[in-house]
Amino acid sequence: MTTYTKVLEPINMGGQQFKNRIFMAPLTRLRAIEPSDMPNILATEYYSQRAGAGLVIAEATQVSAQAKGYAGAPGLHNEEQMAAWKVIVDAVHAKGGKIVVQLWHTGLVSHNSLQPEGLAPISASAIKVGVRTSLRDGLGHPIRVDSTTPRAASIEEIQQVVADFAQATRYAKQAGFDGIEIHAAHGYLLHQFWAEHTNQRTDNYGGSCDNRARLMLEVIEACVKAWDKDHVGIRISPLGSFNNVDGGYNEEEAVWLIEQINKHGLMYLHLSEPDWAGGQPYSTEFRQKIRQAFDNSIIAAGGYTPEKAEKLISEGLIDAVAFGRDYIANPDLAQRIAKGAALNEQRPQSFYGGGAVGYIDYPFMD
Repeated sequence: MTTYTKVLEPINMGGQQFKNRIFMAPLTRLRAIEPSDMPNILATEYYSQRAGAGLVIAEATQVSAQAKGYAGAPGLHNEEQMAAWKVIVDAVHAKGGKIVVQLWHTGLVSHNSLQPEGLAPISASAIKVGVRTSLRDGLGHPIRVDSTTPRAASIEEIQQVVADFAQATRYAKQAGFDGIEIHAAHGYLLHQFWAEHTNQRTDNYGGSCDNRARLMLEVIEACVKAWDKDHVGIRISPLGSFNNVDGGYNEEEAVWLIEQINKHGLMYLHLSEPDWAGGQPYSTEFRQKIRQAFDNSIIAAGGYTPEKAEKLISEGLIDAVAFGRDYIANPDLAQRIAKGAALNEQRPQSFYGGGAVGYIDYPFMD
């Protein structure tokens, strides 16, 4: 049996201590109640079952009605949603866990039927990338459809996005979360502004690195102001293609972006690596450059095994690892890794949408 010591060590981030370095990645499960977009009551059981993680990163949660891209994703932009999340947070804390919420605006990964007034979704530019999203059929089952071609966001809409992230951060603080994670990865809105592929603007939000990073950095600043730097993390996917938004493999630009993020002194940087989606894995040299560019904790995600996590933490290249699908199937994943126990088999057919089956019925070791 392999013994893992590094992944089981506690870690300090933003002045808080987390009991191990085996984190639960943010996982879209599409079980929220519509039209209120409130997390389903089953989510309380789902998240508290996984409180053994060093940190639970709750699923991507929209910062406004316009930010919605998937039927069944939850929101955090009104008092009712905040109150529903508070129940979940309290349940995780009651079991000794820590939980942050990932905040997103999906941008072009949306459908006009999900948008206020049935408008086309916003993006940096009106670029159709040929991505699909999820709606619900008449029986409430998830169905895959082509996203609606987006429209270029106006300056007023961009300013509103920044304000919405700040307000969602305030609600997260009120709900008792241990922090928030800004979702700037996977081809969603903040990534769409950063990627040249989807940003053909000629104003202050397009063209140069400074301009393409502007929205992401304004959101960071607004979230920090709404709470503080010690309770704000960010997830980026600096290399590769996600949701058909091609970020390319420009390591120099990626390091530059991380250097700009670093100036805000955030709680952590969460990297979603491209190899889980069929892209090229990070080189050791690139990891070293990231380590030099970012002063605080680095969380990595993307097709990790406990062995790979242990190795990279031991080498000082990362500080923690977020496991995704393994955490869906194993509510006690951290304990299983500690004991070298076998993992439950995943049931992908129930990953998205549905009820308790494939959500809260995976067995614990005992």
